[in-house]
Amino acid sequence: MERYIFEEGGKNIHFAVEGSTGGTSFGLHLAADTIARNGRVLWASSDLPDGTRFSQLFSHLSLVESSRFHAMNFGGKFERAIDAMVEAIHGLPSVKLVVLDDWCDNTGRIPAQLVSQVARLAQETGSEITLLLISKGSADASGKSEHPIIARGENAMTEAGFETWKMWRRKEGAMRTIVVGDEILEVEIKDSGFHS
Repeated sequence: MERYIFEEGGKNIHFAVEGSTGGTSFGLHLAADTIARNGRVLWASSDLPDGTRFSQLFSHLSLVESSRFHAMNFGGKFERAIDAMVEAIHGLPSVKLVVLDDWCDNTGRIPAQLVSQVARLAQETGSEITLLLISKGSADASGKSEHPIIARGENAMTEAGFETWKMWRRKEGAMRTIVVGDEILEVEIKDSGFHS
């Protein structure tokens, strides 16, 4: 199995994941690939990624390369966090990936005000920068969806210009299913990232 290279360049992605399946690891996987291609990564979350997991996914990068990963905390008003991200996008060279990990509450509706703020961020990133929003999906209680999870706020996020990707755990161990548009990927999560 080889480390999978995702085709995310310049897209706005709303990534809905089943809880504790590796959403943050997915974001770090894309971050490591972006840095390996000489890009810079902006990461925002209420918690910084686990140091051990970060080290595993970035182990093939040098310290100089890893310094192109810039993390910030959401603390305070979400609007101010978005302002800080916009400032960093325009102030730092070669930004190619912006990640907002756990950017909204884990349950319930995504507030319209948050959707409007991430839409504003998407306008600032343009078509040269990938914007990845990682959030918890909901279990499909209705049984109407073809997938076991649904993306909360999918219609609003689509209207805001985001593609919806999904990920959930397969019954057996480290296997994950990732839906990218009409494509269904079966990948295995390892220390170094996602492999197919």
